[in-house]
Amino acid sequence: MSLLIGSHVSFNKDTQLIGSVEESLKYGANTFMFYTGAPQNTYRCNINDDITNKAKKIMQENNIDINKVIVHAPYIINPANSKNRDFNINFLKEEINRVEKLGVKLLVLHPGSHVGLGEDAGISNIIDCLNSSLTDKNVTICIETMAGKGTELGSNFDQIKKIINGVNLKDKIGVCMDTCHLNDSGYDLSNFDKILDEFDSKIGLNYLKAIHINDSKNIILSHKDRHENIGYGTIGFDNLINIIYNKRLEGIPKILETPYIEAKAPYKYEIDMIKNKKLNKNLIQDVLN
Repeated sequence: MSLLIGSHVSFNKDTQLIGSVEESLKYGANTFMFYTGAPQNTYRCNINDDITNKAKKIMQENNIDINKVIVHAPYIINPANSKNRDFNINFLKEEINRVEKLGVKLLVLHPGSHVGLGEDAGISNIIDCLNSSLTDKNVTICIETMAGKGTELGSNFDQIKKIINGVNLKDKIGVCMDTCHLNDSGYDLSNFDKILDEFDSKIGLNYLKAIHINDSKNIILSHKDRHENIGYGTIGFDNLINIIYNKRLEGIPKILETPYIEAKAPYKYEIDMIKNKKLNKNLIQDVLN
């Protein structure tokens, strides 16, 4: 099967999409994910169309399909909490506009935490935020599966099913699985086809648009959400390779969000491991050298 593998890359106001593309190529990737600004604040630079067009040309020359590239929405949007409803909706709308201006089709969103309101109220708030934000723009919001830390929602397929069921524009909604989050929320990744079967029966595999590939520092059902480098955590290299190369996931972009090693990106070496299907036991030394 053809492999669509990439990682989180940077996006800054000077080089914008060109910088993101060039960083991903340096890692040997053929897709990538980025934030259009810092995930913790509202500052966003203006999108430069000239840079975007040049970046698209570089992508075409290197067989990177922009339809498989992902933008991640900032963490400061918390759709599950109605306290900041207007902010959540307005900022998400702005982000959708920025994603469309860049020509990207997939926007990953954390469903957020209900912060004491309860699961039903939180899910209702998420649905309200999505229905108030989604338009006919050519952007699909992908709800990310979460670890269930604190009052976090989206930690199981039943919750995500309820969210999707409440969304009016169902052709503008999807799901992004995260392997670390699945593990930490209680899904046994050693039998991934069983997980896909459950997902298909409850939600539908047609809704699965992206996968974050991360190992986990934690045991299953820990609800902690601490990512680990590929093959160095509790999920294990073989399980992750089986997920990445699962034939049912053909055409779905797989994105690494693994930890930097002493401020250095490990992605080139992890992508090499994935392509070779062989664990690099010297990953740390290779990254630091």
